[in-house]
Parts: sequence; structure tokens; C-alpha cells
Amino acid sequence: MYAFEYKRPTSVADAKAAVAGEARYLAGGQSLIQAMKLRLSQSDTLVDLSGVPDLKTIRMDGANVVIGAMVTHAAVAASADVQRTCPALAELAAGIGDPMVRNMGTIGGSIANADPAACYPAGVVGLGATVHTNQRTIPADAFFIGLYETALQAGEMITAVSFPPLQKAAYVKYKQPASRFALIGVVVSHGAGGVRVAVTGAKGSVFRATAIEAALTANFTAAAAKGVKMPTTDINSDMHGSAEYRAAMISVMASRATAAALAR
Repeated sequence: MYAFEYKRPTSVADAKAAVAGEARYLAGGQSLIQAMKLRLSQSDTLVDLSGVPDLKTIRMDGANVVIGAMVTHAAVAASADVQRTCPALAELAAGIGDPMVRNMGTIGGSIANADPAACYPAGVVGLGATVHTNQRTIPADAFFIGLYETALQAGEMITAVSFPPLQKAAYVKYKQPASRFALIGVVVSHGAGGVRVAVTGAKGSVFRATAIEAALTANFTAAAAKGVKMPTTDINSDMHGSAEYRAAMISVMASRATAAALAR
């Protein structure tokens, strides 16, 4: 690991002021610290957000549940508000990694990292969330733009993520046994904005499976989702699964998520 300066502000304003040059925000550190240990990432300064209490709350804003950026996966899973208003999100959080990761990793850190096989990006896009920063609000569909790339500008900090109420929703993933990242993970939801189907693990970034959305809009059943043949365009292919395999598994996972959503 390269040498760096460490700062631990206690407010959003102080955290913003501490970021300059090659400084980076440190959330749960489950990805960033490991990359730095391997010298795959380098920062002159780390600005630790764990001392900012305003980023650690879960609250209701009308019908929406608003989750602070520094809320851990374990806290999301255990929250009565999340379980009541968005049970699919609570279940998604409960299935991330192992207990250490769930107790250290945060929702803000996960989506800012934008790992192409992480669960939260599918949750944010598939559940129609809104990302709040210290500068603006960003709809989920505009937040993830590529491999480990987001719409965040230099120095911009995620402060919270808000999720609307949904009629039906579920997340199902086929996980890599060692890492528990998604080989394929699919969120299916149905709410006021219609049907959304978000896929993680298949491409360089989370994406919406519009063909499956169309099929479920016409007929919200597991069979309708499974009947869609997904193209292999831009689908990942590696030692864990070919592009053809992953494309086929998108429809399978979508059908299982649809069945789970209907069973609620």
C-alpha cells in the first residue's frame, strides 16, 4: 500500500472541504482498501466518512424510505422501515457477501464503486431509486454509466438513496460461491412507474432488460419472463460462464424474481 493522508471529518460540509487533489472518500472500505493494499489504487488522501452521523440514518419521507450513504448492508437488512416498505431491498442487503462485509460495507460505498457484479446497483436501478448527493439528485437510470463509472463529479459525495413504494418486487441472484458476487442478479419490480427489470453481473455495468420488461408489462408472470431470449451482445464471458450461459440465466433469474415478487 502506498502512503496516504487520513482525514475523518464529522460533517458533510467538512468532508467536502477535505477533498482536494487526489483525495477520495472512504465509506466501508471493503473494495477500496483491498485495491490499495494490492497497489491497484492510489490516493494522496482518504476522507473517512464514518464520523459523519447525518449519513448513517434511515428515515421515512412520506412513502419513500431514505437510506443514508453510510448505512451498512446489515443495518439495511435489519431496518423495520426497509422491511415494511421495501422488503426486496432488505433481502438483497442480507445476501451481500459475508457478515464482515455486511457489517462494514455501506450502500453509498457500493454504488459509488459501481462494481459490475455488485447487488446494490441492480437494487437501485430495479427499484427506481434516486441518489442524493451534496450537490443534486440523480435518478437511478442516469447514475451508472459504465465499468466502475458513475455520474458523480470530482468531489461530489453521495449523502442518501431514496426508494419509492412498490406493489411487487424481488431480487434473485445466482452467486459466485467464493465471493457471493452475482454471476447474474436480477431485480424485478412493479410500481407506479411500471415494470422495471435490472440486471447485474452480465455486462460492464448494471442495465435494464427492456425485452423482459415488455413481456412482464403484458403478462406479469414467471413464464413470461422466462420466455424471453436475451441477446449475447456485450454480455461478459469468463471462466465462470460464457456469454451464452449468462444471457440464458438472465431470463431464468428474472422468472424466479417474478415468482418471488408475486408470492409476497
